[in-house]
Amino acid sequence: MQNTPPAVPALVLAAGGGRRLGGRPKALIRYAGRPLVEHAVATVRAGGCPDVTVVLGAERERVRSTAHLPGCRLVANPDWAEGMGSSLRAGLAALAPDAPAVLVMLVDTPGVTPAAVARLLAAHRAGAELAAAAYGGRRGHPVLIGARHFAEAAEGAAGDAGARALLAAHAAELVLVECADVAVPDDLDTPADLARWSAR
Repeated sequence: MQNTPPAVPALVLAAGGGRRLGGRPKALIRYAGRPLVEHAVATVRAGGCPDVTVVLGAERERVRSTAHLPGCRLVANPDWAEGMGSSLRAGLAALAPDAPAVLVMLVDTPGVTPAAVARLLAAHRAGAELAAAAYGGRRGHPVLIGARHFAEAAEGAAGDAGARALLAAHAAELVLVECADVAVPDDLDTPADLARWSAR
């Protein structure tokens, strides 16, 4: 009997302070009746990632006590104000050593669906070591990073760039997975964004 390979875990980056949203931590902005971080976790789990690590930063103790995140590994990023790169580094360092890849999800992309997550996981099973959701051919989120790229991803993660340097350096092997028919890439950064999403 063959051993089943470990499932691809998800990494939810939820440390942002929501400066343009009145200073509320993005993780606790309410969408569809619950905090964004709960929505993001539910999305990646429904898409096929049972193991979820959530990186917290702004008001992390309030997020811990307010959001319902059973079974999630919660990682504190004290350097969250430096930008998304620091959260990616913290999250990658917390992954299990046998993780074959990681699905990186941003907390402020509520239009990403389980179907989009599932497509990226399918691309990885088909051999992709780097994959990103695409919308009309344009790269977006979420992103999947194979284990052999973890160290390089962490090294290049600076400011708000996240995995951008890694994806640019390996553009030839990056698999774009079209998701425009099942997801929406827009992030939620301003009160106008929040009003637009709330009206959907």
